[in-house]
Amino acid sequence: MNQLISPRAEIHPDAIIGNNVIVEAFAKIDKDVFIGDGTLVASNAIIYPGARIGSHCKIFPGAVISAEPQDLKFKGEYSTVEIGNHTTIREYVTINRGTAAKGVTKIGDHSLLMAYTHLGHDSEIGNHCVVVNNVQIAGEVVVEDWVVIGGMSAIHQFCRIGQHAMVSGMTGILSDVAPYTKVIGMPASYMGINYLGMKRRGFTKKQIDAVHDAYRIIYQNGLNTTQAVEYMQMCLDPSEEMDEIISFIRNSKRGIIKGVVADIPRNVVVTEVA
Repeated sequence: MNQLISPRAEIHPDAIIGNNVIVEAFAKIDKDVFIGDGTLVASNAIIYPGARIGSHCKIFPGAVISAEPQDLKFKGEYSTVEIGNHTTIREYVTINRGTAAKGVTKIGDHSLLMAYTHLGHDSEIGNHCVVVNNVQIAGEVVVEDWVVIGGMSAIHQFCRIGQHAMVSGMTGILSDVAPYTKVIGMPASYMGINYLGMKRRGFTKKQIDAVHDAYRIIYQNGLNTTQAVEYMQMCLDPSEEMDEIISFIRNSKRGIIKGVVADIPRNVVVTEVA
């Protein structure tokens, strides 16, 4: 077993550390922790019991993983944090473990949580997500794959953000964000589809146009959500993207964001993280 562990790191003897793991000085790894091969745990990072960290992750200084949830209903029940492979947790990110609600807080593969992000209890972040600096995610939030959340945004408890969506910086999410869309504002309003993100990820023009047609019906035809879904099923060609949009809307518990941005000031530029 090849490891680079500083003698000044504090590691519980019951922690399981994989091959080629680097643990820098003053990091703390508690009992009931698993860390996969090739992962970096930097100085002053703290990993509490219940953490399950995959291979080739990077945990930067000051990050706190699997601390007790900030939930008054928490009674000390056993719970965990699960982090996939090739995921990066930057400086001073805090990730709380689960509660009796779900028992686990999850982050997928190849995701990036930038500095000072908070991920609340029982929340889930998918694969290939980017969560920018100072984003605050409350408990039991679900963020699906390929989502970008701009800096200093806040996500209300129980909200869901659909795949390939983009949340602009300093946005307040109070309802669900539908797949493939962009939202902005406080509270958030719909501002179009995530055209650039879809193009970068290999969606064809036909697929992008079909998504655009669906959201024109939802946001521009004066229909309520139920009517819009029925109209989409009758008038638009079936596709995987259409199925995803309809399924997301039907399963939404908080309802999707409905407001439309009428006019974005000229000095506001909304771009996606590359």
